[in-house]
Amino acid sequence: MSARGSTFLCLSVLFFVFIPTIAHAQSVAELQSQIDANNRQLESLKTEIATFQKQLDEIGEKKSTLQSTISSLALSQKQLTIQIQITQNKIASANLQIKQLTLSIGDKEASIVSNQSAIAKALRKVAENEQTPLVTSIISAHTLGEAWKVTDEMVQFNRALSNDIKSLRAVRTVLATNRDEVTKVKADLVALQTNLTLQKRSVDANKVAQQKLLVDTKNQESNYQKIIAQKQAAEKSFEQELLNLQSQLNLIVHPDLLPKVGSGVLAWPFDNAFMFSCTQRKKVFGNLFCITQYFGNTPFSTANAQIYNGYGHNAIDIAAPIGTPVYAALGGTVLDTGNTDLVPGCYSFGKWVMVIHGNGLSTLYSHLSSIDIMKGQQVNTKQILGLSGMTGYATGPHLHFGVYATEGTQIMTLKQFRGAAAGCANAKMPVATLTAYLNPLSYL
Repeated sequence: MSARGSTFLCLSVLFFVFIPTIAHAQSVAELQSQIDANNRQLESLKTEIATFQKQLDEIGEKKSTLQSTISSLALSQKQLTIQIQITQNKIASANLQIKQLTLSIGDKEASIVSNQSAIAKALRKVAENEQTPLVTSIISAHTLGEAWKVTDEMVQFNRALSNDIKSLRAVRTVLATNRDEVTKVKADLVALQTNLTLQKRSVDANKVAQQKLLVDTKNQESNYQKIIAQKQAAEKSFEQELLNLQSQLNLIVHPDLLPKVGSGVLAWPFDNAFMFSCTQRKKVFGNLFCITQYFGNTPFSTANAQIYNGYGHNAIDIAAPIGTPVYAALGGTVLDTGNTDLVPGCYSFGKWVMVIHGNGLSTLYSHLSSIDIMKGQQVNTKQILGLSGMTGYATGPHLHFGVYATEGTQIMTLKQFRGAAAGCANAKMPVATLTAYLNPLSYL
């Protein structure tokens, strides 16, 4: 075969090898169509959730009655069901994306193997058949035009070879990108599966709260109002008993050992999606954080927001539907956990968790519906501690989030310190000296 014939053969081989493969085009298109359909359904489900949330907000603005509480729980139940559908929808989309990327990866790998083989074959043909050097072919040409033609063919071949090598490199880059995307989608899939498990637990927690409410009230409004009145009276008694204890604790707090106010060392104890939803409900709460009750209420606590002087509210309350995941505001060690509801007639923290951090602060999470960690366990920032609820003294679902100076805090019962025999005497809970109560907003 002549040098020119060999060149034309190689050019044609390279040209046909690099025609884009369409073997899986139909499958990829079908998968994308399913993904698009899932995304459209997601938007519809999100609209339903927004509708339920609006109804919940309207109920929250009215006086608390048995019917309004049951209606609120029922709406929350519907909202959770839709959220589960959304998560399942996202899981389906993630699986479709993985299938789609896997097909693409298969195509790219086949293309790389084919391209490498074709280029190698073309170069071997040139080496085998092109025995006559290019300079010799040009000199031996019969005419000047024939010499130019030989030269032009070789230039075209070299250019085609260079372009196809570049194309091969581009295919490899796309392949690496697709593999990275698969890895990311798989990680997202694991997170979605975790969310689905949490959401199903939230539904269970909501059902338990609703059933307990009906049992306790015997579905009678008068019984409900009587329970609320009892809780309020017991809470006032508990607060006074706790205040007496706090004023006698021989614990010293050194403010200079605490983090600087405004340093933002703590994260909000909910995920970003929940906190973002709060920004959309500013008209309901009058703030961007779903806060229903702030820390303190006296001139002293206003003038010295980071130090609590024993009067007013010793934490912040954040409205959260029953079953909302509650996260550690900072990494640390679980100092203890407890459930004051185990002591009849004690309306206080309900199910609670306290985490001690290494910077002089401890954080309290109470009124939980369930606890996911245990005493002595190491936790990371944003690790789930449990689910929100309305255990203890709570007439509605919320998180009581407190921040304490660690050196002024102890875990004990009122009986251990003062020999109390009634109320919360035997309930284990965090107790702090008056100056150990800190405003959470000073560190969030």
